[in-house]
Amino acid sequence: MQLKSSPLLSAILLILVASFHYQALAISPSAIVGNWRPIPNVNDVLEIARFAVSEHNKKANVQLEFVKVVKGESQVVEGTNYRLVIIANDAAVGNAPGNYEAVVWDMPWKHFRELSSFVKV
Repeated sequence: MQLKSSPLLSAILLILVASFHYQALAISPSAIVGNWRPIPNVNDVLEIARFAVSEHNKKANVQLEFVKVVKGESQVVEGTNYRLVIIANDAAVGNAPGNYEAVVWDMPWKHFRELSSFVKV
């Protein structure tokens, strides 16, 4: 028995194959542009964290000293936003450590980096 190709059979087959591939290759919702994703290794963002503390020091005329990054998340936008929880020592209170949340917008291909916010948490 010889099967003949028909436009309807071809369309159904194409839909089934496309559906299978879509489900098999589906991107997790956390990888979609705009969603915040955890940064698995915060050591990868030390330069960004140090930048955040340095910029905050300039803008607020304070003397925080970067200690470490506690946790971080990234968000794909035009570039990348980094939301980091940072420990920094505050010279104004005897170098007492404090936790701060910094958001930095980074576009390395444009040589652009901006501190969007920096607050004590």
